[in-house]
Amino acid sequence: MAMTNNKTLCFECNQEKITYFCKGCSKEFCLPDLIEHRQTLKNELHLITNEYNKFKQTINEQKQNPHNHSLIKQIDQWEIKSIEIIQQKAQDCRQVAIESLQTCINDIEKKFNDLTEQIKHLQKENDFNEINLTHLTNQLIEITQELNNPPKVSIQQNSQPLINDISIILLEKKPKWNKWNRNAITVAGGNEQGQKLNQLDKPRGIFIDKNKNIFIADCSNHRIVEWKRNAEEGRSIAGGNEEGHRMDQLNRPTDVIVDQQNHSIIIADRGNRRVIQWMNQNQQILIDNIDCGRLALDKHGYLYVSNWKNNEVRRWKMGEYNEGIVVAGGNDRGKQLNQLNLPTFIFVDEDQSVYVTDFNNHRVMKWRKDAKEGTIVAGGNDRGGNLNQLSCPEGIFVDHLDQIYVADSTNNRIMRWCEGKEKGEIVVGGNNEENQPKQFNGPSGLSFDDEGNLYVADYNNHRIQKFEIIL
Repeated sequence: MAMTNNKTLCFECNQEKITYFCKGCSKEFCLPDLIEHRQTLKNELHLITNEYNKFKQTINEQKQNPHNHSLIKQIDQWEIKSIEIIQQKAQDCRQVAIESLQTCINDIEKKFNDLTEQIKHLQKENDFNEINLTHLTNQLIEITQELNNPPKVSIQQNSQPLINDISIILLEKKPKWNKWNRNAITVAGGNEQGQKLNQLDKPRGIFIDKNKNIFIADCSNHRIVEWKRNAEEGRSIAGGNEEGHRMDQLNRPTDVIVDQQNHSIIIADRGNRRVIQWMNQNQQILIDNIDCGRLALDKHGYLYVSNWKNNEVRRWKMGEYNEGIVVAGGNDRGKQLNQLNLPTFIFVDEDQSVYVTDFNNHRVMKWRKDAKEGTIVAGGNDRGGNLNQLSCPEGIFVDHLDQIYVADSTNNRIMRWCEGKEKGEIVVGGNNEENQPKQFNGPSGLSFDDEGNLYVADYNNHRIQKFEIIL
């Protein structure tokens, strides 16, 4: 019985042998050539790995020594050449000025000598009056002015630039988010005021995780509620055991953030004057005896807490809960740039600048890291409903373009302000105080998911509204 011929043509040696198929290049190789082919691939991988390592080293060098970048070297070269041109021009002008001033001084010296002779003559003759003295005084004033301001010598600045100007042109970042549907979808609550799991009672702060689950500080129900994406009701994950000060109870919580590194939630338990952490139904008081308002957590592991009574924002390193450091306000209640008046929500950007909604001053303040005072970045033009005003601002979010989104609470609208602009624009709301899909009744906390959909805690309508982004 003849054996079945299972041999095929090897791509490399071009001989009929038992071959093996390579999925990467879709070719057939005999075993020796396949081994060699795999070694060739390994060598190529090694080369690519080396290139990656070189690139990584280049990145590290750029991070550690940004001044070595070619752009910086071009700027340095421009500076050197410009300085040389300026120094040469200045030296030329000095030389001309010295020569001209010397001529001028010689002329003035002659006039001075003439006056000296006149004075000597008057002293010798002892024959002078007020007219002679006034003449001498005026002559002295005249040559003094001439010495200080030579009439034939002056500096003239040419309107044409002496050096070629340079500037850095940054490619403008395009907004990730621009417009939203004006009619919202209710994604939590909205079933009248109540304590059932499909109801809310005066929601304050909200947090949206990467799975679009919503964590809500359900203030008057004294609980934190999690609503899964597209769920018809939530579940109580902290508190919910009536108002109280036991470890398993809350008292009017105003904000919640999720520490996604250790899968815990941190709560501003305002009525109990404490910041408390819940992890798998276990509780730990992080900060006690504090009139906490709202919370923020930055990428460096710092926890920020607004203190509405002390009119300040403090920062703590997670796990190190001592006195904390004041990063905004802390100079009594007031409206100066180093003061706050009932700070509510806070946002911390990549540079650890702290944005604070200054509730009773009707403005948003930005405090850069280690700054002694803040700057007004939204509102600050008294309380009102114009586009350059805010009225009792609450929730805040700052995007990658430093555009500030703020819940303009008693104006029932969400505003967007570009830092440095005199007025903002209405993003959603601003349609009176009602409960229709495009209306608010006291918007409080706000947040965005990773797709740019906007979520707002509609405080007096006891619901969370989602405004879908329009691409």
